[in-house]
Amino acid sequence: MESLGLTPKQSVMASSSNPINRRRSERVMLRMRLSVNAEDTARKPQQYQAMTQVVNAHGGLMKIQADLHVGQSMLLINPQNKVEQKCRVVRIDDTAEGDFAVAFEFAAPNPKFWPVVFPPEDWVAVPV
Repeated sequence: MESLGLTPKQSVMASSSNPINRRRSERVMLRMRLSVNAEDTARKPQQYQAMTQVVNAHGGLMKIQADLHVGQSMLLINPQNKVEQKCRVVRIDDTAEGDFAVAFEFAAPNPKFWPVVFPPEDWVAVPV
């Protein structure tokens, strides 16, 4: 955090209005199966099964048991409606379960790929 010019106390107080935390679209927790078409390490086309964790109009985070690499192109298939979406890997983390947490971004924003309705960017929740 210090490399960003923040003290530890400031990092705790970061908010969605802080550019460090700003996202292009609202995140939604969604556990949904996906089919993923991607090349394996031998560059042969493969189809994998994955489970989403968090999604937004620009991509998401999924758990998958595939050896992918940052920058790799993939084709996601929503098995509920057979819609396809091109994307690329932007981050990979190992998980305690032995699979990989893969962050991905769509080639173009597509909020309709997911079975959720995203709120408009100017929508603000008001506490009751």
